[in-house]
Amino acid sequence: MSARNRELLGLVPASLLVTAGFAAVFIQRKDQLSNVSLTYGALFLGLCLAAHIFLRITLPHADPYLFPLVALLASFGLVMIYRIDQQRALSQAIWFVVGLAFFGLTIVFLRDYRVLERYRYVIALSGIILLALPRVPVIGAPVNGAYLGVHLGPITFQPAEFAKLAIVIFLASYLRDTRQVLVIGARRVLGVTLPPLKHLGPLLVVWGAAMLMLVVIRDLGSSLMFYAAFLALIYVATNRLSFVLIGLAMFAVGSWVLGTHVPHVQDRVHIWQPLWFHPSTLFHSPEVDRKGYQIAQSLFAQSDGGLFGQGFGEALLQLPGGGTILPAPHTDLIYAVITNELGLAGACAVVLIYLLIAERGFKIAMLARDSFSTLLAAGLTAVFAIQVFVIVGGVTGVIPLTGVTLPFISYGGSSIVANFVLLALLLLVSERARGEALGR
Repeated sequence: MSARNRELLGLVPASLLVTAGFAAVFIQRKDQLSNVSLTYGALFLGLCLAAHIFLRITLPHADPYLFPLVALLASFGLVMIYRIDQQRALSQAIWFVVGLAFFGLTIVFLRDYRVLERYRYVIALSGIILLALPRVPVIGAPVNGAYLGVHLGPITFQPAEFAKLAIVIFLASYLRDTRQVLVIGARRVLGVTLPPLKHLGPLLVVWGAAMLMLVVIRDLGSSLMFYAAFLALIYVATNRLSFVLIGLAMFAVGSWVLGTHVPHVQDRVHIWQPLWFHPSTLFHSPEVDRKGYQIAQSLFAQSDGGLFGQGFGEALLQLPGGGTILPAPHTDLIYAVITNELGLAGACAVVLIYLLIAERGFKIAMLARDSFSTLLAAGLTAVFAIQVFVIVGGVTGVIPLTGVTLPFISYGGSSIVANFVLLALLLLVSERARGEALGR
């Protein structure tokens, strides 16, 4: 079976999931089936088929599993958001179409993605400007203490979602030229390989940028995501684990200093610490009562789900009087809703899909024959996987909770559009790598 035929076959489960999911919502709400669920399933299948035909024409050799896996996540996200809020589900469906449009445009205009190397400093500057936009008066405003969104008339978006692409492209291009310099001349001190001091500059600059993000936009999640992606690229470029350990030590020190001096970061850490160090006092802490209600309710919801969940549509999100039980269930805490309704088994299935996407992404990086393609694919996959870890880890209490979205599932136009562009770049790298392997 050809690659594209495998891709076509893989789209069937996503369409069936949309149909079955909407049918379950209608049954739960009205105690009856409706042919509307079939209509939604057919519309989703039609959009995916259009994208498939486009890929069959433009990228015939690209990875056949990435798009079906993403379609599966997107379909599941649409059903979950519809179950939570019908109006937001409509908006998410529109953003899904917009994301597919950007997906196609990226493939059309970046067929030779290596042209991005020529503009790496312009791309890096664009990424920095995007990260700083939420602090610009009038268009930027803090949400829960963090500066994440930008308001331009009726449009609101999160620049960090697009900045992550710019930063990865810049780092892939930069490390392609400097990776040998970082290795040559390195010295071993107490069994640890240290890069030449004069070439340690980029590591210090990115470390400083990550710390600055904690102070300026007050977003621990974005800071961790960008810096972890940088360390992943450093390892891929140099094959030196010691460089990663040095970077982790620098980040730990910087985070500790800022976590004890920056109020917003300090609050997040104080809420998170009882989970590991004083669990018996977690729900008796005044700090949790004032600012930790979100994470506390998230943990209650997940524990209530058990192994197989309460059943689809059965999660209690609001009180009868209109009060909120689980804050932001469509964005930050959608993973908690999934765990509550589908149990640990359903939550693990979602994580498994993300792991499969990461596996395909890293396989693309291994197949690529030029350094820039390898670093680009590895960086894009790393930043995607780390984003999943940051939000799932925050919701489950592994790390402090942040405002990062769960890719393709959480509500948000910026996230779905940026991640579709990321997917397009991965498929472009895959097309070139697999095409060369086939001698075409």
